[in-house]
This record gives sequence, structure tokens and C-alpha cells, in this order.
Amino acid sequence: SRADDEWMMVTLPDGRNGVRETNTMPQWAGSCWYYLRYLDPDNEDRLVSEEAERYWMPVDLYVGGAEHAVLHLLYARFWHKVLYDCGVVSTKEPFYRLFNQGTILKESYVDNNGKYYLPEDVESNDGNWQVKTTGMPVETQMEKMSKSKLNVVNPEDVIAQYGADSVRLYELFIGPVSASTPWQTSGVEGVYRFLHRTWRLVVDEGTGERNPKISDQPGESEPELWRLLHKTVKAVGEDSDEIDKMNTAISHLMIFVNSATQAKRIPMVCIDVFLRLLAPYAPHIAEELWMRTGHTELIACADWPEYDEALCVDEMITMPVQVNGKVRAQIEVASGTDEATVKLTAMDHPKIQEHMDGKDVRRVIVVPGRLVNVVV
Repeated sequence: SRADDEWMMVTLPDGRNGVRETNTMPQWAGSCWYYLRYLDPDNEDRLVSEEAERYWMPVDLYVGGAEHAVLHLLYARFWHKVLYDCGVVSTKEPFYRLFNQGTILKESYVDNNGKYYLPEDVESNDGNWQVKTTGMPVETQMEKMSKSKLNVVNPEDVIAQYGADSVRLYELFIGPVSASTPWQTSGVEGVYRFLHRTWRLVVDEGTGERNPKISDQPGESEPELWRLLHKTVKAVGEDSDEIDKMNTAISHLMIFVNSATQAKRIPMVCIDVFLRLLAPYAPHIAEELWMRTGHTELIACADWPEYDEALCVDEMITMPVQVNGKVRAQIEVASGTDEATVKLTAMDHPKIQEHMDGKDVRRVIVVPGRLVNVVV
């Protein structure tokens, strides 16, 4: 086929299916089938062996920015269908699901002529931005990071100051992966402090040895911390399975560290479980702490922890009680309490009785585990 005055050739030698690149093959053509070659890169007889192709294909999730994915996805699907017709691949479609990640935004500075300026070349004068050397006014706005807009934050500079784990964690924590979010250096500092708290949870800063409050006895822990650990395992596992919920998975990790820091004793098993949860998000510090706690195998090779469902259920839950949509009281009930008992508990509360005085109750709505609304 002909594209941009270049030629690409698909050859099918006798007894073999393959793709041969000519000296004039356009660059985009080669990028259309690389995912197949990755599956079997040392095969000198075929593009990909039948066994490898059937094992790995189709790809479960294709992640790419909208601008890149539109063209690349179009070309890759076209190429894949040609290979399917040729009998090289066993699936009509190469990818199950497309996911477009959001963009990172940053302030940009542009004058009336459309010329952009670096942040260090402008200054604020009574709230108005201008070029330092000429005083020319410029407008500031949030735009996608781009070299052409001179608003790119060099990741190497941020890594040099905060470490790769902090940058990785921050980009996942600032919001759902699909959302476009402004870059805030203060946010990097926040996750950097979280990683410091995690380090101090395991390592005594004074001696460099294991934190003395970590115990090898599994039973030496507050019951609430043990329950929180199992809830964290469940929550992080479920949120990590959804590409758009990794920010909330990190939130659960932070909650656990805060609670564990306040505990008087922490079983070593709690630390082991927590580090395995942290590893996909902050692999460098997780590996270091894993080794410092006596492990010889990489944490990347460790099994994902399991949780006890019974420990993930709160024994008592607090539910707000509303009267005509306004919260008037709070009640505590055992988890799993039936709806009739929840209604009676809410209606017997003195403050609810006070707001119902002389009025007819039309409905009592119970949202299990969340709230009660009395309509009068």
C-alpha cells in the first residue's frame, strides 16, 4: 500500500507468515505491529509464533492519550485485520479496551502576539503578569504541559529533589487517571512527607535499625489496627483493579500509616502486608524497607496479601438521622442491623422526637449503612 510517497510490503514466504520491512517503509507502519513482535522478539522464522500469539492476544487494556491513540489505534487495527486475513493472528481485534488518560496542566504565559514565555521570564505586578525585561503584559492560564507553551516541568529536576517514588505516587494521587489535573509542587511535597512517615514507621531514624515498637508477636496489636489492615488490603486491592481509582487506593495507604504511627505496638506481619500493598505504587522504598526487615527475595515476587472479610465489617456504624432532609441527630447501630430496628432506633432518639412534636410522620427512609431520613 502507498502512503506519503513511501512503500510498505507484507510478504508471505512459502510455509511462513511474516512481515518484511523495506528501506522505504514509512515509520508509522512499523509502529502498528510492534506489540506483536514484543511477544516473540527472537523468532527468526515468523513475526510471532502461533503459541505466543494465542497466549497473549488480544491486549486487555490499551492506554494512550486521545491525540496519539486515535491515529495509532486506527493504524494498528487496520494492520491487525490484514494479518488476521493472512492467518498470522487469531483475533480480529488487537485490543479489548481503550483508556485515554488525562493530561497534566500547568500555568502558561502568553502575550497578545501569541508568544509564550518561561515562568522565570515573567513576574506579577499587583496581580498583573508582565515580562520582566520589557514590562509587556501577558495572560496566564492553565494549559496542557507542552514544550511549545514553555510550561513543562522537567521530571528529572523533580526526581532529583523528591525521588522517583514521590513523582510516581503524586501523579497517581492527584486524581483519577482519566482526569486532567493541574500540577502542584506542594502536592509532591505532601506525598514525599507520606513516604517519610512510612520510612519512620519501619526504621528508627536514630539508630537506622528496625523501629523498636515493631513486634514479632502477631497478637501484639490494637484490635482496631488489625481490622484496619484487613480493610486496607481489601480497599487497595479493589481500587487497584480499576485504573481510575488508584488515587483512592493511595488514600487508604495513607490512612493506615497514620493509624499505625499512633499505635504503641505493631506486629511485623502488619508491616509485611502493608509493604506489599505499597510496592506497586512506590516500588523503590518498598523494596528497601522489605530488605531491611529481613527478607531476601524481592518484594516484587511476593504474593499479594489476602484479607479476612469478617474483619472488614465494622462492628458498630454511625448513621446520621435527617428530618425533612436536614441532619438532626446521629445514631449508632450494629453493622447489619435490620431496617425495622434502625427505624425504631432513629425514631426513639430525643432530638428526633423533638423535631417530630405535633407533626405527622409520612415516611421513614433507610439507606442501609448510611443514613435515615424521616419525612414529616
